Amino acid sequence: MSIKVVNITKSYGSFTAVKDVSLEIPEGKLVALLGPSGSGKTTLLRLIAGLESPDRGQIYFNGEDNTHRHVRERRVGFVFQHYALFRHMTIFDNVAFGLTVRPRKFRPSKEEIRERVHELLRLVQLEGLAHRYPSQLSGGQRQRVALARALAVEPKYLLLDEPFGALDAKVRQDLRRWLRRLHEKLKLTIVFVTHDQEEALELADSVVVMNEGRVEQTGSSQEVYHQPANPFVYGFLGRVNLFQGRIRGGKVTLGNAEFTAEWSNQSEELPAVGYVRPHDVELSRTPQHAQSLAAEVRHIYALGSLMRLELKRLDTQETLEAEVTLQQFAELNVQTGDTLYITLRNVYVYVEPENRFVQAALPAASALALRANG
Repeated sequence: MSIKVVNITKSYGSFTAVKDVSLEIPEGKLVALLGPSGSGKTTLLRLIAGLESPDRGQIYFNGEDNTHRHVRERRVGFVFQHYALFRHMTIFDNVAFGLTVRPRKFRPSKEEIRERVHELLRLVQLEGLAHRYPSQLSGGQRQRVALARALAVEPKYLLLDEPFGALDAKVRQDLRRWLRRLHEKLKLTIVFVTHDQEEALELADSVVVMNEGRVEQTGSSQEVYHQPANPFVYGFLGRVNLFQGRIRGGKVTLGNAEFTAEWSNQSEELPAVGYVRPHDVELSRTPQHAQSLAAEVRHIYALGSLMRLELKRLDTQETLEAEVTLQQFAELNVQTGDTLYITLRNVYVYVEPENRFVQAALPAASALALRANG
């Protein structure tokens, strides 16, 4: 079942949480609402669920207007971050709850409820724990019970509000894989809220990046990461180095480094900001290119399989970060205070007055196409 949100706005007093948002979620897709705290993602999820009413706009489920339908009529399963399990009930009774409280004429028989609950416990890999209580389970197990309870009422849509936010890193990682497999098996339309970029990029078929109540960009993980619509999306989806510079014609200068870019404005020189991810900063002991820049190593951080180096460019005094593998770090044999040469790859240049992103390349490479942000 598909979901379509059309020009939805929701305010609380003088604060507007969601501002004229339109969004289409295709049937059977796993979609992430990603953004910082206060971006409106949870409010949008609650509006879809029917837990909140919009001030303006419409919400359609499979083409039918559900804007003013009660939450009970929308056939959605909703899972909160903090489980919201009934502590005095067994796991069996928690999962069965939504079925047992149905009006008598719609309520399944006790045998049907029993079969449904045990089927779901097998699905969420908790078979054999039906008679335990929530306090006797781990955080990851409790979250799977919450998912089973949401699935018990056979929802058309499954809505998850930061479902793994209260769990430690290892459990979150395991549950991500489990949720992906569950989605592949059930083919449900699933929308989940997260502020964790890695979680969204790893799990979702489509990522909706939100900021200050608006949608900044919608696309696949690859699209939003490698083809960001604007500086907010680029900066939010990972660490980034920023360099002040200028653009004129087909040339971009960032300090002593010069790049080529397809740029229609041939005469006017405009301010620009270069964006480079730490893994696109190449390091060497000697200059490898005419555009290689000297930088001093200020700090070295060990990150498990990676090493992060904080450097200071000698031409502009700007600080930047580079990330290298342990093998590369060993080959460089680098220490704090050393001078290295950096080469910037996959440079995105944002031309501020024009509100445009340009992907730039070293002069030796062919110029890459301009991308506009509208």
